[in-house]
Amino acid sequence: METDPHGDVTVDRVALAEEFAGEAAGAGHAASADVAAYALGLGDDALVLAQRLGDWITRAPELEEDVALGNIALDLLGHARSLLHYAGTHDGRSEDDLAYFRDEPEFRNAWLFEQPNGDFAHTIARQLVASTYLVELYRRVEASTDATLAAIAAKASKEVDYHRDHAIQWTLRLAGGTDESRRRMLRAVEQTWPYVDELFRDDEVVARLVDEGIAPRPSSLREPFDAVIDQVFAEADLARPEGRTAFVVDGRGREGKHTEHLGPLLAEMQVLARAHPGASW
Repeated sequence: METDPHGDVTVDRVALAEEFAGEAAGAGHAASADVAAYALGLGDDALVLAQRLGDWITRAPELEEDVALGNIALDLLGHARSLLHYAGTHDGRSEDDLAYFRDEPEFRNAWLFEQPNGDFAHTIARQLVASTYLVELYRRVEASTDATLAAIAAKASKEVDYHRDHAIQWTLRLAGGTDESRRRMLRAVEQTWPYVDELFRDDEVVARLVDEGIAPRPSSLREPFDAVIDQVFAEADLARPEGRTAFVVDGRGREGKHTEHLGPLLAEMQVLARAHPGASW
């Protein structure tokens, strides 16, 4: 029987306790202010993208994609839970406090993750960028001197590797399919590309964590990211945007400044928890 090179990466068969790999590794250890800020940003990236992908359930172009995108969203939700749980150890807030009871300016996700799904090609272009970035990030965070972040990254790495494979296969399929699917893929790449640079922007908090061996410098991830993207684009006969389509947005998501798209997403995600605070079932 052929062995899956990625192992079992579906979360529906993972015990809930295993979603807190970081908690076990860091039992009794509270995050510092800088580590909490870093974990919060990564957790928000995962949470917001999970919410976006969940919108495809019952709407994907085929039943298999309903399942695939749903499972990717659940993987990301697991990453978000571990990261937000760890971030909350700094000031005593729970993962639910952080997910449901913060307002838009308190979220720290990059702009890429909050962009609308668009058509299926747009979602795949966003997934290609996001998952390629996350693969490089989590591989480096696995070597973190912070045991909790390292444990979370070790679990997440296996899953985002599958997410990247999924995005690559669909990029090739759409770019090499019909004239219409190729047109949509080209447009999706052009409209996604402006949000790439923010992912690799260095800041003072991360600089301090780099000095302690806790986190990689974001800019150091750009070269391996570009190498993978260039390889995929070459195979798909795609090119990086040039000229007027190669502009870069001044994303400030890590500072709590967001596009008009995040507010409606949070309103839908948070409405039940805010309407019935403390409810359980």
